[in-house]
Amino acid sequence: MNSESPPRRLILASTSKYRKMLLHRLALPFACQAPQTDESAYADEAPADLVSRLARQKATAVATENPAAIVIGSDQLAVFNGQLIGKPGNHQAAVKQLATFSGQSIDFLTAVTVLCQETGFSGQFTDHTRVCFRNLPQEEIERYLRREKPYDCAGAFKAESLGIVLFDAIVSEDPTALTGLPLIQTAAMLRKAGLVVP
Repeated sequence: MNSESPPRRLILASTSKYRKMLLHRLALPFACQAPQTDESAYADEAPADLVSRLARQKATAVATENPAAIVIGSDQLAVFNGQLIGKPGNHQAAVKQLATFSGQSIDFLTAVTVLCQETGFSGQFTDHTRVCFRNLPQEEIERYLRREKPYDCAGAFKAESLGIVLFDAIVSEDPTALTGLPLIQTAAMLRKAGLVVP
């Protein structure tokens, strides 16, 4: 794409409010489109393989309908002791999650795929972030959950807000990955795909 060409349309293959909020930070116009994909895991599929495949499937589903656009697909999995962690959904399940994680570490794998079918561009990256929890007294868990109600977040916390006080450390190469879209590598792939960032 030469400098005279208009920029390609950018589509986020997601309806996640968290990913949408993050992508706005790159100051690029974009649309959101829900990918119609099956997110079931294959038998014996490793978490890193699953998250990578789902990000690619989401991007491919939307790119097939919008071949001239640059499409971002992303997926995130939380893993504790080799097991996938889901969103708690309610207060009781969130209490159980945080009590289990007290004094422990959990891993977040966040995969991103950027595709443009018309140009043949394809890029993929997976961020690995480790969250190390403090020892959390029961009353602190209750107090936090009643204030923030992070029931739609795997791990039962929002690191971008009050949840940050639950940790001893976050180990990551990208501070935005934990919220759902690692912007450092996403921006790098968008530049390679032909967009001007910033």
